[in-house]
This record gives sequence, structure tokens and C-alpha cells, in this order.
Amino acid sequence: MNNKSYIGISLVILVFGIIFIPKIIDRISNNEVVENDRMNIGKGLTKTDELSYIELYGENKKVPDFQFVNQNGDTISNKDYMGKVYLIEFFFTTCPSICPIMNKNLVGVEKEVGENKDFGIVSISIDPAHDTPEVLKQYAENYGITNPNWNFLTGDREAIYTLANKGFGIFANPDENVPGGFAHSGMFALVDREGYIRSRTDQFGNPIIYYKGSIERGISVLEGEEEPQIEILIEDLKKLL
Repeated sequence: MNNKSYIGISLVILVFGIIFIPKIIDRISNNEVVENDRMNIGKGLTKTDELSYIELYGENKKVPDFQFVNQNGDTISNKDYMGKVYLIEFFFTTCPSICPIMNKNLVGVEKEVGENKDFGIVSISIDPAHDTPEVLKQYAENYGITNPNWNFLTGDREAIYTLANKGFGIFANPDENVPGGFAHSGMFALVDREGYIRSRTDQFGNPIIYYKGSIERGISVLEGEEEPQIEILIEDLKKLL
């Protein structure tokens, strides 16, 4: 390599140091790097003010129509949530595995949002034979849930499974080989005031579609394990509110 090449490389290194090193030091001084790592935000996901729509067949996907009975015996449909920002989950009350984590996470989300008449949650049972309105009411009381916009729904079994698997594409199915007798994915859907499903995007610009609800909030994970997404869900929920 000739002297001119050495001089060129030295100039590039010098310019990089002058421009970027002060910025890196400034970020560390302001705890920005530490904070991002603590919140598990940005690892493969974007952090922008704009949330993505879920496009299906060239159109932005809305929540499919649904109508079921809640824990108080009242009929609730998707139309009752128009004008609200809300979350949808599929669960069942006797679930011994991921459902307690999911609903603990949702209680945490509700506390973060605070009292807001424009925020709601829809919890739909995939075991309607057992989860009657009376059972759902007791379940809600056990979690200390008083939000009038948090409805635990039950109804026709076929309609519920069609809504989960075909309407949302959130897997749910009876399975005697898994604890509790039902298999489901444990995802949360985020819905905006107009009824559109929304999410942030990954590092490639694709919407993540749904948020992982079955991983405990703030838990430490090893490299390669699924990371909690409740913090980013709260961020994105507040954007829509």
C-alpha cells in the first residue's frame, strides 16, 4: 500500500472520530443506551411515532365483526368499542400455563394507562362450555378488574374459533395433549379508534401484527429466547390514545 492510501485511511478514521465519538459519549452520559437496553426496545423492532396498518388483499385490516355475552350477561360487539383504543386476547379461565401471565400483563397495562374512558380490553374465552358469564365474572373479580370497558366474553364455540383462527389468525384449538386441554398462541391484538388492527414494524419495515402477551413483563431472557413485548405495547397503545 502506498503513502497516499495510508493518508486516505487516516483521514477517514479522523473524520469518524470527530463526528461520531462525541455523540456516542453524549448518549452514554444521558443514559440513553442503558435505558434502551433495559426496556428491550429496538432489538429487531423500530421505535417510531407512526404505527403500521395490517394490509390484507390491498386493504387495511379491521377487526372482524363479533358479538358475544360478557361477564354481566350483556351482549357486547365490536361496535361497542368504536371510538376506543383496545386490546383483544383469546384465553380460558382454567388455563394453567400462559393465561395467568397474559392477564397479569393486561392488568399491568391497564395500570400504566390509568383511568381512561377511551381504553378497553376484550378477553374472549376459547372454552365457552365451562366459561359461563358467572365463571367469567368471578375470574374478573379475582384479578380485581373493575374497568367497565374490560369485557370477558363467551358464546358460540364455533363462532369463537372462527373469529380467532380465521378472523384474526391467532391460533386457538382444543388439544388434550397440552395442559388445560386447549392450545393457543397468547398474542394480543392492538386496535385503534376506527377498528383497524395496528402495530409497529420490525427492522425490515414489516408490521409485527400482534404483540407477545404470554411472556412476563420485564423478565430477563437469554440470547435467542423470545423477549417481552409489553413495554412496547404500552408505548404503542399510548400513541393511539
